[in-house]
Amino acid sequence: MDVESQKNHLKAYGVTYWVLNKELKVKWLLNYRGGSFLLPDTDKIKKECQIRGVSFEVISNNNAESILQEISSPSKNMEAVVLEKAPKIAVYTPKGKLPWDDAVTMVLQYAEIPYETVYDEEVLNDGLLLFDWLHLHHEDFTGQYGKFYGAYRASSWYIEEKKNAEILAHALGFSKVSEEKSAVASKIRDYVVGGGFMFAMCSATDSFDIALSVEGLDICEPMFDGDGTDAGYQNKIDFSKTFAFTNYTLERSPLIYEFSSIDMTRKRRVTKDSDYFSLMEFSAKWDPIPTMLCQNHTALVKGFMGQTTSFTREEIKSSVLVMGETKSNGEAKYIHGIKGKGFFTFYGGHDPEDYQHKVGDPKTELDLHPTSPGYRLILNNVLFPAAKKKKQKT
Repeated sequence: MDVESQKNHLKAYGVTYWVLNKELKVKWLLNYRGGSFLLPDTDKIKKECQIRGVSFEVISNNNAESILQEISSPSKNMEAVVLEKAPKIAVYTPKGKLPWDDAVTMVLQYAEIPYETVYDEEVLNDGLLLFDWLHLHHEDFTGQYGKFYGAYRASSWYIEEKKNAEILAHALGFSKVSEEKSAVASKIRDYVVGGGFMFAMCSATDSFDIALSVEGLDICEPMFDGDGTDAGYQNKIDFSKTFAFTNYTLERSPLIYEFSSIDMTRKRRVTKDSDYFSLMEFSAKWDPIPTMLCQNHTALVKGFMGQTTSFTREEIKSSVLVMGETKSNGEAKYIHGIKGKGFFTFYGGHDPEDYQHKVGDPKTELDLHPTSPGYRLILNNVLFPAAKKKKQKT
C-alpha cells in the first residue's frame, strides 16, 4: 500500500472487506509500506485482486513471520492489527439522492464495499442498531435546509426539498423539520454512545453538534419554520451535549451560507495551489486507533473545500484528537473522538478530488483517482470497526 507498489489503493480496501466477508481474518500492518494488508494466500483471493486491478505480492510463511517480527520490535513505530469481521455499513442519506452526491457513497461503490441506506424513519425506529458503522450524508440537522436560502430559495430543487422535508416531518409526528432533525440527531448520539462508529463529512459535522447543543431551542428564522427564534438563544447553547465542538457562535443571518464560527471556509486564507493538510504521526503500539485512521501512502494530503471545509482549532474540545491539520492556516481538517462506548470521526470538506464542489457540478470519476490519499482516509474509517479490540487492563 505504498506509493510505488499499489496501482489501486481504494479497491484494495474493497478486496480486504471481501476477504473479511468470507469470515477470514486479515492483519493490517500499520505504518508498514503505507499500511499494507496481510491476507491469506488463496487462489480465490489472488483472482479477486486481479479482477479488481489491485496490486499484490505473494510471500512465504517465513517472510511473513520475518515482517511481523520486524513490526513487533519496540524500535519500530509499527503494529499488526487483526481485522476480524466485516462491519455492517449504513449511509444516512435522503431517498433519491444519487451516489455521486456524497464522497463516501461514491468510494464505497467504487471499492465494491456493500452498504445500506437509512434515513429519518429508520433512525427514529432504532434501525441503526442493525449496523456497526454509520456515515452521515451532507445533512443539515438544524432544520435550516443547508442554509441555501440566500442563493437558491427560488430554485425548483430547493423548493422541492423543503416541501419534502416538511411532509416527512409531519408524517413522523413532528410539527417542524427542526424538531424532527433534533430527534434524529439525538438517536444518532445514542447509537454512538451505545458503541456505534460514526463518520461525518462537510456540513453533517458541525450541524450535528449544533443540533445537539440547541435541543429544545428555536434557532430557525421564519423562512425556515414559519415563526421567530427564541430570544437570546446564543447564550442558551449547551456545549456539554456536543461531540467535538465548544464555545462557537451561531450564524444568525439566513442569507449567509454558514452555520457557525466552527467552520473555517470564510476565515481561511489559503490558495488552491498551496492547500494541503498534513496527517499527524502517532505511536502505532500505544495509539493504534488514530494510527489506523491515518494510514496512507503520503503524510501530506491535497486540501478540498465544502460548506464546512475545516474546523477552528480553538473551538474543538480538548478531549478530541486532531489527526489532520493545515499548519499554515492553523485549522483542523480531520478529527476523532470517543463518546460513551462508541467513536466518531469528522472530516471537513465535500469531495477529496473536487476542490470546490458546487451545486450541479459533474460527479468525480474515481477511475481517474484510484490512489487518492484523501479518499483513503474515508476507507480507513470503514475498516476501523473490523479491528480486534484489545482487552483493557483492570
